Amino acid sequence: MGRVINFSAGPSALPLEVLKRAQSELLNTHQSGMSIMEMSHRSKSFERILHEAKKRLRSLMNIPDSYKILFLQGGASLQFSMIPLNLLQKDNEAAYLITGSWSKKAYAEAKKVGDATIFASSEDDAFRSIPDFAESTLSKRTSYLHVTSNNTIEGTRISVFPKTNNNIPIVTDLSSNILSEKINVTDHGVIYAGAQKNLGPSGVTVVIIREDLIGKTEATTLPTMLDYAIHAKADSLYNTPPTFAIYMINLVLEWVESIGGIEDMERRNRKKAQLLYDAIDCSKLFSSSVKKENRSLMNVPFKTKNEELDQAFLHFAASQKLVELKGHRSVGGMRASLYNAMPLEGVERLTDAMTQFEKRST
Repeated sequence: MGRVINFSAGPSALPLEVLKRAQSELLNTHQSGMSIMEMSHRSKSFERILHEAKKRLRSLMNIPDSYKILFLQGGASLQFSMIPLNLLQKDNEAAYLITGSWSKKAYAEAKKVGDATIFASSEDDAFRSIPDFAESTLSKRTSYLHVTSNNTIEGTRISVFPKTNNNIPIVTDLSSNILSEKINVTDHGVIYAGAQKNLGPSGVTVVIIREDLIGKTEATTLPTMLDYAIHAKADSLYNTPPTFAIYMINLVLEWVESIGGIEDMERRNRKKAQLLYDAIDCSKLFSSSVKKENRSLMNVPFKTKNEELDQAFLHFAASQKLVELKGHRSVGGMRASLYNAMPLEGVERLTDAMTQFEKRST
């Protein structure tokens, strides 16, 4: 069986060029005489890879020198705990914009650490939209405002981030749309992202944090491995990092550079998403319940008229080598994840399959 078109929400498809490059270097990475998977994280060879990855990410995202870039483990889910443990000061509160399942989980973890409040929520709309937060206000004792920029399960996206008062930093989960469109890093105090959507394989999490927010914790019992200050001081080398995953991130960043950077990537992503949304909106069989102005560029959930037809379409799509289209169990239907590595051809094949299936089913 040849390669399939992989619409997985994560771990997701990687650029074919990157996979081939990694394959060619697997036994002898950078002429070191050994594989990246055998290389000491204290070696000059790996340190060069680490610093290249940081330099490329800083350049692509225009990250100021006043921000540290950390490569950590534990996924975005561990950041749900690390953020309040490091940033939520005593007698203060953390505010959360609730836009889907992941922000709810982040909020639940913050409540275990200290006071956490809901800034705004769209749960009463089944998360089919981004809540209107124009009239929402933050207390002067708010340590930070947490937002999830893209919702993989529900298929929504924040296009305009909240403006905060009193210099309250925004902490942003960018896991599923980092590098997919241009953002102003300085609008955020902390950005974090699990790598397995747009950055590389699973196993490493990128944290971009403004230096003045490091070392803010007042907790004397904070475990060493959960302290941003420890990792920043050690340049992400306090313990053995996920060396292969960082190596892969460096290759992915090099690939993004080669196709024109984030601006060109955003144009590609908008074209892919528009093609699929147009097919859904023009269809008499397929539909999307997500509010149009809040639709994600990365994750597109859609359904047919009933669950039986959903299953029939998934079976038909698999026969066309279009896989991992099953929607999240909490939503049902289908979900096509259109991350950076998804080529336009993959979306064209999906929309063709949708057209064929609709003709057969009507």
